[in-house]
Amino acid sequence: MRALILTKPPGTTTPVLSFTTTQPVPVPGPDELLVRIHASAIQPSDLLNARGEFGTTTFPRVPGRDFSGVIASGDQQGTPVFGSSGSTHAFTVDGFQAEYAVVPAKGVVGKPDSLTHVQAATLGVPFTTAALIVEQSGAKAGDKVLVLGANGAVGKCICVLLEEQGCTVLRAVRGPAGDVDTKADPDLRTVRSLAPSGVHAAIDTVGVPSLTRAAVEVLGHGGRLVFITAPRGPDANKDLSFDMLGFYREEKSIVGVNSISHSSVQMAGLLEKLDPIFASGRWKQAVSSDYETVRIEDAVEAYANHHGKKFVITMN
Repeated sequence: MRALILTKPPGTTTPVLSFTTTQPVPVPGPDELLVRIHASAIQPSDLLNARGEFGTTTFPRVPGRDFSGVIASGDQQGTPVFGSSGSTHAFTVDGFQAEYAVVPAKGVVGKPDSLTHVQAATLGVPFTTAALIVEQSGAKAGDKVLVLGANGAVGKCICVLLEEQGCTVLRAVRGPAGDVDTKADPDLRTVRSLAPSGVHAAIDTVGVPSLTRAAVEVLGHGGRLVFITAPRGPDANKDLSFDMLGFYREEKSIVGVNSISHSSVQMAGLLEKLDPIFASGRWKQAVSSDYETVRIEDAVEAYANHHGKKFVITMN
């Protein structure tokens, strides 16, 4: 079958991505499904994986964390489904940038009729990550929540989910387009005027330690900071410091979220809960429609030329 394949030649540190027509069609085992893939988005974590930045990835490996397609085996053959990887697919098990993939039977969700395969293939990673973050934040109706990087892929999804459950969202972005301009106000003083008692939760999708520290400072009593990223690279400053005395006296907390620590079955459960947002079209407020489709034969070039662009690989 046609597929993308990541290999790591002996003595090298960076994987090599190539296109092949000779990848064997996988065979499903007990409690597994064979899915014929129609589309698979190239997500930011796919790009990192192709650069060798996940230590858990084994090679050779078919990349691709998100998919939409149809069941190609068993009693449900022909049923449109979609899903996302979690900790295995694209890392220790072949992913979805191929004509076929094997998925746990409970690792797929029925694709809403309102979504095309290309649209469904863009939703998995950003929305499941957002759902995990919102859950960990403990935010509830009426709470004020600060979102750093609210105009990013995951940040937009977080805002949609928070507003769906009745929260007031303070959007922090670089520039004047949000409630807080992190470029002009890196200490987040604006938040104090918008939430004099502090915010109930702060969500960091940016990973700049100075901003993260400022977000800790604007938490109210019992507030929680949730973060999903950090500086990368051997020379990057990854240290985070804050006022420990004030932190414990105000009973604040910090938690990290990593979607790659969860299974594809857990991701499917999250997507199933999000069905009302997908069916209603509210997802369009978060995931842009400016994805370009690219045939799998041309996808290696798309990986190389992704700067400023978003791609969905199709098998047509």
